[in-house]
Amino acid sequence: MPTTVYRGSDGTISLATEAGVEGDAASSVNDAYSLTPIGRVTGVTVRVTNDVKPFHELGQRFATELRPGNINVYGSIDRAYVNGALLKLMLGAAADSRPAGSFPSPSFNLSLRLENPSLPGTSSTVTVMGVKLEEWFYELPEDDFAMEKVSFRALWVKVEDASA
Repeated sequence: MPTTVYRGSDGTISLATEAGVEGDAASSVNDAYSLTPIGRVTGVTVRVTNDVKPFHELGQRFATELRPGNINVYGSIDRAYVNGALLKLMLGAAADSRPAGSFPSPSFNLSLRLENPSLPGTSSTVTVMGVKLEEWFYELPEDDFAMEKVSFRALWVKVEDASA
């Protein structure tokens, strides 16, 4: 596998939905706002943490064993285009009115694909599975671009590398 470096300008971000009530809720927003690809994004962060637990024996200062714990996937997206789509992906049915009872939270997969234009066919794709938006920010500064930012949590993440 050749090694290559990427820039943000080499990337595309797309949204995909899976069958089910939560996927259908995200699919309706995706279709209404044409979120594939997600445009005007200025930054994406994906974090994966492993809650590693050290085991210390009596009389030992260093850990004797490290045990893997819960794995958490989370991140954020910065976007310079505010049209309500990301807020609707977070709120689902509650974005237009206040539902009387419980309602499904939209869930989707987020695909981050990087391909260096000087090496066609060589790419790296990170797919964040089961994404749910957790927090939405909106910033309207006096003399800069209006920005929205969402943070998310996800079920798991996968990586696929391809070479020409």
